Amino acid sequence: MTAHHEDESAPELAESARRSRMPAWARPILVLGLLYLFLVGVKLLELGIKGVTGGAEASLFEGITNPITALAVGTLATVLVQSSSVTTSTIVALVAAGSLPFETAVPMVMGANIGTTVTNTLVALGHARRSEEFRLAFTAATMHDVFNVMAVAIILPLELAFGVLSKPAVALSEAFAGSVGGGSFNSPVKGAVQWGAIQIARVLDLVTTNPQAIGGLSLVTGLLIIFLCLLYITRNMKVLVAARIERSLNVALARSGLVGMTVGVIITVAVQSSSITTSILIPLVASGLLVVTNAYPITLGANVGTTITALLAAFAAGTVGGLSIALVHLGFNLLGILILYPIPAIRHIPIRLAGSLAQVAMTRKWVAIVYVAIVFIGLPLIVIVVF
Repeated sequence: MTAHHEDESAPELAESARRSRMPAWARPILVLGLLYLFLVGVKLLELGIKGVTGGAEASLFEGITNPITALAVGTLATVLVQSSSVTTSTIVALVAAGSLPFETAVPMVMGANIGTTVTNTLVALGHARRSEEFRLAFTAATMHDVFNVMAVAIILPLELAFGVLSKPAVALSEAFAGSVGGGSFNSPVKGAVQWGAIQIARVLDLVTTNPQAIGGLSLVTGLLIIFLCLLYITRNMKVLVAARIERSLNVALARSGLVGMTVGVIITVAVQSSSITTSILIPLVASGLLVVTNAYPITLGANVGTTITALLAAFAAGTVGGLSIALVHLGFNLLGILILYPIPAIRHIPIRLAGSLAQVAMTRKWVAIVYVAIVFIGLPLIVIVVF
């Protein structure tokens, strides 16, 4: 029945496209327009933070000094909004606005990587009624969890001790800005985005003259624009590319791990969501159309592809700090692959651990639910409260 459902996915998407009465040529234009509005929303968020805090915005995050707490905050925030793109874009905006220390933001983006895996894990629970399908689906989902946790366990101590991510990111950002110690750079995107944000801010000025109230309206409007734009970008890109992805994925992934990673990057950049990429894999693996080892590299490519959102947000913010934290996000995912993937004995650890957990969850379904509750909600909350 699962395979039959997947066979129907392409016609359903095509029918959805027909019902929308939107010409095929118009969808890419719509996506570009939504992407621009998304960047405007990020800029409004930054302006709103400055307006609400009245120059004392740093005090909003003064309680978060422990990197483990910051990691937990990044994880939980991503679980709650169901999007690492929203979390990392918000972190970039906070750093750009000076509200969040760069050192605190680094473990937060690592936490966002862990939190984003909850989506495909929840998708795997949809196969719980069929034991073997569930075992395969849960393995495919949780190997992503395990990989990201392992990457954090290795890279976070290295970052705290030696700055393996932050030092290169800051150096690259300052080189790109063209002036060491300079606070900003002239991005070709920045001017257009700033113009759009200013137009919306002028409209908000008509509502009230209170600077803090305007800041609050800018913040709420920015968040609303970000959420809505990501939602509709995702919907439109699914109509444009998801059917083709499902038909050609297995052929592409059978060639090599590098091909799989490349496919993962391309798909995730296209649909602006690593959750969509990894969630597409779950029913393919569950139905036996794709083996777990072929699905593994594409999840790693999705980790890299999802960093494009933070990078775009950084170009919209136009500050060295914002670009640096976006590059940290990219560097974390690339370094995780370089450390954990090349050596076969290490490469297969996430698959083996995920398979063992799935074997237990196959006979005791409650284990899967407890796993999700503890890893993605319970542990981050405990860390935040204790530290």
